[in-house]
Amino acid sequence: MRTKQPNNQTNQPHPNTHMTTNTPTIQSASLHCREGNSDKEYHAAIEPEGEGYIVTFSYGRRGNMLTTGAKTPYAVSLQQATKVFDKLVSSKLAKGYQYNSASYGEEKPYRQSGDEGQDSGVRCQLLNAIDESELSRLLTNSTHCLQEKHDGRRLMIRKQGDTITGINRRGLVVAIPDAIREAVEQIPFDVLIDGEVVGHTLHAFDLLEVKGHCLRKRPYIDRFSSLMMIIPQGLDALCWVSTSVDPNDKVEIYEELRATHREGVVFKDMDAPFNPGRPNSGGSQLKFKFVESASFIVTGINHKRSVSLCLYDKQGFANAGNVTIPPNHNIPAIGDVVEVKFLYAFRQSGCIYQPVYVGPRDDIPAAECTVSQLKYKAQAEAA
Repeated sequence: MRTKQPNNQTNQPHPNTHMTTNTPTIQSASLHCREGNSDKEYHAAIEPEGEGYIVTFSYGRRGNMLTTGAKTPYAVSLQQATKVFDKLVSSKLAKGYQYNSASYGEEKPYRQSGDEGQDSGVRCQLLNAIDESELSRLLTNSTHCLQEKHDGRRLMIRKQGDTITGINRRGLVVAIPDAIREAVEQIPFDVLIDGEVVGHTLHAFDLLEVKGHCLRKRPYIDRFSSLMMIIPQGLDALCWVSTSVDPNDKVEIYEELRATHREGVVFKDMDAPFNPGRPNSGGSQLKFKFVESASFIVTGINHKRSVSLCLYDKQGFANAGNVTIPPNHNIPAIGDVVEVKFLYAFRQSGCIYQPVYVGPRDDIPAAECTVSQLKYKAQAEAA
Protein backbone atom coordinates (compact mmCIF):
# COMPACT_ATOMS: atom_id res chain seq x y z
CA MET A 1 0.00 0.00 0.00
CA ARG A 2 1.22 3.48 -0.83
CA THR A 3 -0.53 6.74 -0.01
CA LYS A 4 0.08 9.92 -2.06
CA GLN A 5 -1.26 13.41 -1.74
CA PRO A 6 -3.77 13.91 -4.16
CA ASN A 7 7.03 43.37 -8.69
CA ASN A 8 7.04 46.70 -7.54
CA GLN A 9 10.58 48.24 -7.16
CA THR A 10 9.79 51.66 -5.67
CA ASN A 11 11.59 52.70 -2.49
CA GLN A 12 8.40 53.94 -0.84
CA PRO A 13 5.99 51.78 1.22
CA HIS A 14 3.57 50.00 -1.11
CA PRO A 15 0.07 51.55 -1.23
CA ASN A 16 -1.69 48.17 -1.30
CA THR A 17 -0.51 46.60 1.96
CA HIS A 18 -3.86 46.40 3.77
CA MET A 19 -5.05 42.86 4.55
CA THR A 20 -8.12 41.60 6.36
CA THR A 21 -7.90 38.34 8.35
CA ASN A 22 -9.75 36.77 11.27
CA THR A 23 -7.37 38.53 13.70
CA PRO A 24 -7.24 41.98 12.07
CA THR A 25 -3.95 43.02 10.49
CA ILE A 26 -4.04 46.78 10.01
CA GLN A 27 -1.19 46.91 7.53
CA SER A 28 1.34 44.41 6.21
CA ALA A 29 4.09 44.03 3.64
CA SER A 30 5.88 40.98 2.28
CA LEU A 31 9.27 41.37 0.63
CA HIS A 32 11.93 39.20 -0.93
CA CYS A 33 15.56 39.59 -1.90
CA ARG A 34 17.47 37.35 -4.30
CA GLU A 35 21.18 37.96 -4.93
CA GLY A 36 23.43 35.17 -6.17
CA ASN A 37 22.80 32.13 -3.94
CA SER A 38 20.90 34.24 -1.43
CA ASP A 39 17.09 33.98 -1.48
CA LYS A 40 15.49 35.69 1.54
CA GLU A 41 12.03 36.86 2.55
CA TYR A 42 10.88 39.46 5.06
CA HIS A 43 7.37 40.13 6.40
CA ALA A 44 6.20 43.05 8.53
CA ALA A 45 2.74 43.86 9.91
CA ILE A 46 0.86 46.21 12.22
CA GLU A 47 -1.44 44.22 14.52
CA PRO A 48 -3.86 45.19 17.32
CA GLU A 49 -2.55 44.58 20.83
CA GLY A 50 -4.79 45.50 23.75
CA GLU A 51 -5.78 49.14 23.34
CA GLY A 52 -2.89 49.86 20.96
CA TYR A 53 -0.84 48.31 18.17
CA ILE A 54 2.44 46.45 17.70
CA VAL A 55 4.73 45.99 14.68
CA THR A 56 5.69 42.34 14.11
CA PHE A 57 8.17 40.84 11.69
CA SER A 58 9.36 37.48 10.37
CA TYR A 59 12.36 36.74 8.17
CA GLY A 60 14.66 34.04 6.86
CA ARG A 61 15.63 32.04 3.82
CA ARG A 62 12.76 31.36 1.46
CA GLY A 63 11.35 27.87 2.03
CA ASN A 64 12.65 27.62 5.61
CA MET A 65 10.97 28.19 8.97
CA LEU A 66 11.14 31.94 9.70
CA THR A 67 12.46 33.80 12.73
CA THR A 68 9.80 36.04 14.29
CA GLY A 69 9.76 39.02 16.62
CA ALA A 70 8.33 42.46 17.33
CA LYS A 71 9.81 45.89 16.64
CA THR A 72 7.66 47.48 19.35
CA PRO A 73 8.26 45.99 22.83
CA TYR A 74 4.83 47.18 23.96
CA ALA A 75 1.60 48.51 22.41
CA VAL A 76 1.79 51.99 20.92
CA SER A 77 -0.60 54.30 19.09
CA LEU A 78 -1.52 53.57 15.49
CA GLN A 79 0.40 56.67 14.41
CA GLN A 80 3.56 55.47 16.19
CA ALA A 81 3.15 51.93 14.87
CA THR A 82 2.72 53.20 11.31
CA LYS A 83 5.89 55.29 11.65
CA VAL A 84 7.86 52.24 12.85
CA PHE A 85 6.33 50.06 10.10
CA ASP A 86 7.11 52.55 7.30
CA LYS A 87 10.69 53.00 8.52
CA LEU A 88 11.18 49.23 8.73
CA VAL A 89 9.84 48.56 5.23
CA SER A 90 11.81 51.47 3.72
CA SER A 91 15.04 50.19 5.30
CA LYS A 92 14.51 46.78 3.72
CA LEU A 93 13.73 48.27 0.32
CA ALA A 94 16.92 50.32 0.56
CA LYS A 95 18.85 47.07 1.09
CA GLY A 96 17.55 45.58 -2.16
CA TYR A 97 14.35 43.86 -1.04
CA GLN A 98 11.35 44.01 -3.39
CA TYR A 99 7.63 43.56 -2.86
CA ASN A 100 6.23 40.18 -3.77
CA SER A 101 2.73 38.78 -4.25
CA ALA A 102 2.18 38.67 -0.48
CA SER A 103 1.74 42.44 -0.48
CA TYR A 104 -1.28 41.99 -2.70
CA GLY A 105 -2.94 39.47 -0.42
CA GLU A 106 -2.01 36.36 -2.41
CA GLU A 107 0.21 35.05 0.38
CA LYS A 108 0.19 35.62 4.13
CA PRO A 109 3.11 36.30 6.50
CA TYR A 110 3.66 34.85 9.96
CA ARG A 111 1.26 35.82 12.74
CA GLN A 112 2.29 35.92 16.39
CA SER A 113 -0.02 34.93 19.24
CA GLY A 114 1.76 36.68 22.10
CA ASP A 115 2.60 33.35 23.79
CA GLU A 116 5.81 32.70 21.82
CA GLY A 117 8.50 31.07 23.96
CA GLN A 118 6.10 29.69 26.57
CA ASP A 119 6.07 25.98 27.43
CA SER A 120 3.05 24.33 25.80
CA GLY A 121 3.26 21.19 27.94
CA VAL A 122 3.39 19.09 24.74
CA ARG A 123 6.43 16.99 23.83
CA CYS A 124 7.48 15.51 20.49
CA GLN A 125 8.56 11.96 19.80
CA LEU A 126 12.17 12.28 18.63
CA LEU A 127 13.87 9.80 16.33
CA ASN A 128 17.22 8.04 16.51
CA ALA A 129 19.30 7.66 13.37
CA ILE A 130 20.21 4.25 11.94
CA ASP A 131 23.22 2.94 10.04
CA GLU A 132 23.00 1.85 6.43
CA SER A 133 23.42 -1.75 7.59
CA GLU A 134 19.90 -1.64 9.06
CA LEU A 135 18.18 -0.46 5.88
CA SER A 136 17.60 -3.85 4.30
CA ARG A 137 15.66 -5.17 7.30
CA LEU A 138 13.45 -2.08 7.54
CA LEU A 139 12.80 -1.85 3.81
CA THR A 140 11.74 -5.46 3.45
CA ASN A 141 9.77 -6.13 6.63
CA SER A 142 6.00 -5.74 7.04
CA THR A 143 6.08 -4.04 10.44
CA HIS A 144 7.39 -0.59 9.47
CA CYS A 145 6.02 1.94 7.01
CA LEU A 146 8.29 4.35 5.12
CA GLN A 147 7.88 8.12 4.79
CA GLU A 148 10.03 10.84 3.28
CA LYS A 149 12.05 12.85 5.80
CA HIS A 150 11.40 16.44 4.75
CA ASP A 151 14.14 19.05 5.02
CA GLY A 152 12.28 21.42 7.35
CA ARG A 153 11.57 21.98 11.02
CA ARG A 154 9.40 20.04 13.42
CA LEU A 155 6.06 21.73 14.12
CA MET A 156 2.98 20.63 16.03
CA ILE A 157 -0.29 22.49 15.53
CA ARG A 158 -2.91 22.56 18.28
CA LYS A 159 -6.42 23.81 17.53
CA GLN A 160 -8.61 24.47 20.58
CA GLY A 161 -11.78 26.30 19.68
CA ASP A 162 -10.75 29.47 17.81
CA THR A 163 -7.18 29.34 19.16
CA ILE A 164 -4.48 27.82 16.93
CA THR A 165 -1.01 27.37 18.42
CA GLY A 166 2.31 26.33 16.90
CA ILE A 167 4.64 24.16 19.04
CA ASN A 168 8.28 23.40 18.19
CA ARG A 169 10.32 20.27 18.93
CA ARG A 170 11.22 21.64 22.38
CA GLY A 171 7.56 22.07 23.31
CA LEU A 172 7.70 25.88 23.11
CA VAL A 173 5.00 28.01 21.52
CA VAL A 174 6.13 29.49 18.18
CA ALA A 175 4.61 31.69 15.50
CA ILE A 176 3.22 29.95 12.43
CA PRO A 177 2.55 31.11 8.87
CA ASP A 178 -0.93 32.49 8.30
CA ALA A 179 -1.32 30.07 5.40
CA ILE A 180 -1.02 27.10 7.79
CA ARG A 181 -3.25 28.79 10.36
CA GLU A 182 -5.99 29.32 7.81
CA ALA A 183 -5.70 25.74 6.56
CA VAL A 184 -6.11 24.35 10.10
CA GLU A 185 -9.12 26.62 10.61
CA GLN A 186 -10.92 24.52 8.00
CA ILE A 187 -10.87 21.52 10.35
CA PRO A 188 -14.20 21.89 12.23
CA PHE A 189 -13.05 20.43 15.58
CA ASP A 190 -10.14 20.48 18.03
CA VAL A 191 -6.96 18.64 16.97
CA LEU A 192 -3.27 18.24 17.79
CA ILE A 193 -1.30 17.49 14.61
CA ASP A 194 2.40 16.67 14.37
CA GLY A 195 4.46 17.34 11.27
CA GLU A 196 7.37 19.03 9.53
CA VAL A 197 7.07 22.57 8.20
CA VAL A 198 8.81 23.47 4.94
CA GLY A 199 8.27 27.09 3.97
CA HIS A 200 4.55 27.75 4.43
CA THR A 201 3.44 24.11 4.18
CA LEU A 202 2.97 21.66 7.06
CA HIS A 203 3.67 18.07 6.03
CA ALA A 204 1.60 16.25 8.67
CA PHE A 205 2.49 12.73 9.80
CA ASP A 206 0.69 12.13 13.12
CA LEU A 207 -2.57 12.91 14.90
CA LEU A 208 -2.28 12.94 18.70
CA GLU A 209 -5.61 14.46 19.75
CA VAL A 210 -8.98 14.87 18.06
CA LYS A 211 -12.27 16.21 19.41
CA GLY A 212 -10.86 16.21 22.93
CA HIS A 213 -9.76 12.54 22.76
CA CYS A 214 -6.13 11.48 23.17
CA LEU A 215 -4.91 9.06 20.48
CA ARG A 216 -1.35 8.60 21.76
CA LYS A 217 -1.87 5.01 22.94
CA ARG A 218 -3.33 3.87 19.63
CA PRO A 219 -1.16 2.14 16.98
CA TYR A 220 0.61 4.54 14.66
CA ILE A 221 -1.13 3.28 11.53
CA ASP A 222 -4.52 4.00 13.14
CA ARG A 223 -3.45 7.52 14.08
CA PHE A 224 -2.16 8.15 10.56
CA SER A 225 -5.35 6.80 8.98
CA SER A 226 -7.38 9.17 11.14
CA LEU A 227 -5.08 12.03 10.13
CA MET A 228 -5.75 11.34 6.44
CA MET A 229 -9.48 11.51 7.09
CA ILE A 230 -9.53 14.85 8.94
CA ILE A 231 -7.28 16.92 6.63
CA PRO A 232 -9.37 18.62 3.93
CA GLN A 233 -8.31 17.95 0.36
CA GLY A 234 -6.74 20.54 -1.90
CA LEU A 235 -4.88 22.59 0.75
CA ASP A 236 -1.45 23.85 -0.30
CA ALA A 237 -0.45 24.70 3.28
CA LEU A 238 -1.52 21.44 4.97
CA CYS A 239 -1.09 17.91 3.65
CA TRP A 240 -0.32 14.45 4.99
CA VAL A 241 2.96 12.80 4.02
CA SER A 242 3.06 10.04 1.42
CA THR A 243 3.44 6.68 3.16
CA SER A 244 4.48 3.25 1.86
CA VAL A 245 3.64 -0.02 3.64
CA ASP A 246 4.28 -2.76 1.07
CA PRO A 247 7.98 -3.79 0.97
CA ASN A 248 8.11 -3.44 -2.83
CA ASP A 249 6.73 0.10 -2.60
CA LYS A 250 9.15 0.96 0.20
CA VAL A 251 12.16 -0.10 -1.86
CA GLU A 252 10.91 1.79 -4.91
CA ILE A 253 10.27 5.02 -2.99
CA TYR A 254 13.57 4.76 -1.12
CA GLU A 255 15.52 4.47 -4.38
CA GLU A 256 13.54 7.33 -5.93
CA LEU A 257 14.16 9.65 -2.98
CA ARG A 258 17.85 8.85 -2.84
CA ALA A 259 18.28 9.31 -6.60
CA THR A 260 16.63 12.74 -6.44
CA HIS A 261 18.90 13.88 -3.56
CA ARG A 262 16.16 14.28 -0.96
CA GLU A 263 16.81 14.67 2.77
CA GLY A 264 16.20 11.04 3.83
CA VAL A 265 13.56 8.56 4.99
CA VAL A 266 11.75 7.67 8.21
CA PHE A 267 10.65 4.19 9.29
CA LYS A 268 7.74 3.86 11.76
CA ASP A 269 6.52 0.78 13.60
CA MET A 270 2.87 0.68 12.56
CA ASP A 271 1.71 -1.01 15.79
CA ALA A 272 3.54 1.29 18.20
CA PRO A 273 1.93 3.99 20.37
CA PHE A 274 3.23 7.55 20.58
CA ASN A 275 6.20 7.84 22.96
CA PRO A 276 7.36 11.40 23.73
CA GLY A 277 11.07 12.14 23.98
CA ARG A 278 14.00 10.25 22.50
CA PRO A 279 14.94 6.69 23.58
CA ASN A 280 18.56 6.00 24.52
CA SER A 281 18.83 3.78 21.47
CA GLY A 282 16.58 2.32 18.79
CA GLY A 283 12.91 3.08 19.17
CA SER A 284 9.70 2.59 17.24
CA GLN A 285 10.49 5.44 14.85
CA LEU A 286 13.86 5.67 13.09
CA LYS A 287 15.45 7.98 10.54
CA PHE A 288 18.08 7.59 7.84
CA LYS A 289 19.51 10.71 6.20
CA PHE A 290 21.05 10.66 2.74
CA VAL A 291 23.04 13.81 3.54
CA GLU A 292 24.97 13.98 6.81
CA SER A 293 24.12 16.91 9.04
CA ALA A 294 24.33 17.68 12.73
CA SER A 295 23.70 20.44 15.26
CA PHE A 296 26.82 22.09 16.69
CA ILE A 297 27.60 24.69 19.36
CA VAL A 298 29.49 27.80 18.23
CA THR A 299 32.57 28.28 20.43
CA GLY A 300 34.46 31.03 18.63
CA ILE A 301 34.36 33.68 15.90
CA ASN A 302 37.30 33.44 13.49
CA HIS A 303 38.51 35.57 10.60
CA LYS A 304 36.80 35.74 7.19
CA ARG A 305 33.29 34.82 8.42
CA SER A 306 34.37 31.51 9.97
CA VAL A 307 33.21 30.11 13.33
CA SER A 308 34.54 27.30 15.51
CA LEU A 309 32.30 24.36 16.35
CA CYS A 310 32.15 21.83 19.15
CA LEU A 311 30.08 18.91 20.41
CA TYR A 312 29.60 17.27 23.77
CA ASP A 313 31.32 13.98 24.50
CA LYS A 314 31.86 12.02 27.73
CA GLN A 315 34.74 14.31 28.76
CA GLY A 316 32.98 17.60 28.02
CA PHE A 317 33.52 19.69 24.89
CA ALA A 318 35.06 18.12 21.77
CA ASN A 319 36.37 20.24 18.90
CA ALA A 320 34.49 19.61 15.64
CA GLY A 321 36.30 22.01 13.31
CA ASN A 322 35.21 25.23 11.62
CA VAL A 323 32.57 26.32 9.12
CA THR A 324 32.35 29.40 6.91
CA ILE A 325 29.17 31.49 7.20
CA PRO A 326 27.80 32.51 3.77
CA PRO A 327 27.23 36.25 3.12
CA ASN A 328 23.44 35.79 3.14
CA HIS A 329 23.52 34.58 6.78
CA ASN A 330 24.21 36.50 9.95
CA ILE A 331 27.27 35.33 11.85
CA PRO A 332 26.00 33.35 14.87
CA ALA A 333 27.03 34.29 18.40
CA ILE A 334 29.19 32.16 20.68
CA GLY A 335 26.94 29.63 22.38
CA ASP A 336 24.41 29.50 19.53
CA VAL A 337 23.32 26.15 18.12
CA VAL A 338 23.69 25.84 14.34
CA GLU A 339 23.00 23.18 11.70
CA VAL A 340 25.88 22.11 9.43
CA LYS A 341 25.96 19.57 6.60
CA PHE A 342 29.15 17.63 5.97
CA LEU A 343 30.59 14.70 4.05
CA TYR A 344 31.90 12.78 7.08
CA ALA A 345 33.87 13.25 10.31
CA PHE A 346 37.42 12.13 11.06
CA ARG A 347 37.40 9.67 13.94
CA GLN A 348 40.83 10.68 15.30
CA SER A 349 40.30 14.45 15.40
CA GLY A 350 36.50 14.56 15.54
CA CYS A 351 36.48 17.35 12.92
CA ILE A 352 33.98 17.37 10.06
CA TYR A 353 35.03 17.32 6.39
CA GLN A 354 33.57 19.67 3.75
CA PRO A 355 31.20 21.49 6.14
CA VAL A 356 28.35 23.58 4.70
CA TYR A 357 26.50 26.01 6.96
CA VAL A 358 22.70 25.56 6.94
CA GLY A 359 21.52 28.03 9.57
CA PRO A 360 20.67 28.63 13.24
CA ARG A 361 18.69 26.06 15.24
CA ASP A 362 17.05 27.85 18.14
CA ASP A 363 14.67 24.90 18.48
CA ILE A 364 17.48 22.51 19.53
CA PRO A 365 19.00 22.71 23.03
CA ALA A 366 22.79 22.68 23.35
CA ALA A 367 22.59 19.48 25.42
CA GLU A 368 21.53 17.57 22.28
CA CYS A 369 24.68 18.60 20.40
CA THR A 370 26.63 15.40 21.03
CA VAL A 371 29.24 13.42 19.10
CA SER A 372 26.68 10.64 18.65
CA GLN A 373 25.31 12.65 15.69
CA LEU A 374 28.49 12.14 13.66
CA LYS A 375 29.17 9.55 11.00
CA TYR A 376 32.85 8.87 10.54
CA LYS A 377 35.01 8.21 7.51
CA ALA A 378 35.28 4.49 6.87
CA GLN A 379 38.57 2.98 7.98
CA ALA A 380 40.76 1.55 5.21
CA GLU A 381 41.14 -2.20 5.43
CA ALA A 382 44.57 -3.50 6.32
CA ALA A 383 46.51 -5.15 3.49
